[in-house]
Amino acid sequence: MSDIIDIADQDQRAEGLMAWGWLSYALHLIVALGAVIPGAQPGALLLVIALIIDLVKRSDAAGTWQASHFSWRIRTVIWAGVLYIVTAPLWLLFFLPGWIAWCLISLWFLYRIVRGMVAMSNRRALNA
Repeated sequence: MSDIIDIADQDQRAEGLMAWGWLSYALHLIVALGAVIPGAQPGALLLVIALIIDLVKRSDAAGTWQASHFSWRIRTVIWAGVLYIVTAPLWLLFFLPGWIAWCLISLWFLYRIVRGMVAMSNRRALNA
């Protein structure tokens, strides 16, 4: 009897992970749009909340197509943070290069979030 898989439990697990994933994507999208639209900064708190959700729920998604989405969002936040920190001195030295660098990073961040949302709506895993 131990080799019998309860499909209902798997479906509930998948739907629960999907709900957490959509919540995380929504928070990321709010932050990404806020970074691209001048004067619409919602704050880093939403990004921290989304990152915590992804870190906590990633292990629940292990072995599913949704695991790639949790890793995708975590990597996106980490890389964006590193890029913002590395380019921060440009703001101190020259306004225009700093502004251009942060705009490019913000657009890249938005692209990654939208790409992930499209893949998730199609129930597809993301490639690294």
